[in-house]
Amino acid sequence: MAKPSSYYIYGLNTVLAVLNHSPERVLVLTFDSGRKDDRIQSVKQLAQQLGLTIQSKDSRSFERQVGDVNHQGVMAEVKPAAALKEQALFSQLDALTSPPLLLCLDGVQDPHNLGACLRTADAAGVHAVIAPKDRACSLTATVSKVASGAAEVIPFYAVTNLARCLREIKQQGIWCIGLAGEVPGSYYDQKLTGPLAIVMGAEGKGLRRLTRETCDELTHLPMLGSVSSLNVSVTAGVALFEVVRQRQQ
Repeated sequence: MAKPSSYYIYGLNTVLAVLNHSPERVLVLTFDSGRKDDRIQSVKQLAQQLGLTIQSKDSRSFERQVGDVNHQGVMAEVKPAAALKEQALFSQLDALTSPPLLLCLDGVQDPHNLGACLRTADAAGVHAVIAPKDRACSLTATVSKVASGAAEVIPFYAVTNLARCLREIKQQGIWCIGLAGEVPGSYYDQKLTGPLAIVMGAEGKGLRRLTRETCDELTHLPMLGSVSSLNVSVTAGVALFEVVRQRQQ
């Protein structure tokens, strides 16, 4: 049987997230033998309890393998994370006891942007992130590294047809707000306390036509400086934490 494709993740938060939420993905854990602190020992103890394969390397060998990164003395070879099936989204929504908050990304292709969006979404209490299956970034090693553990925690759904998925979301009573820089309405004028999906476009291209037409409303973030737009992950942070602010009032 061929060895499954895999990649390496590193850092205490990211590795712990995998151990706590999907330990079956871990093929082998490697520790820097020069690290003996309590946090490293707690990760090693958890891995042993889970029955995972563990190895140690001296500091020089460890550094040669991971390169110049903040590895914190631990890395894991893992199987790629799989996006959840679209059908599971609606079961998840039915089980929620608070107003749903979804982040929909219409074709984000940069793994750094997707990772940053996942990390922000997790911090803002987003229940799920939804993206197209095709012509968009999937869950990769880079996404996992940038997300710093969030990629292992937050439900990520790759859907065949985003516009169709949005229509089904709307049938669940969820209001879909699309962000587009050229439309007149300000995002800050929106009431964001009810069931909500924030819909954002790809780098440079923005929302596709069918996605725009499917949203209940289009709005924009006011820009006061000379630049015309923000990075998609920055926009996601601003938009999501305005939801947090309104819901906590």
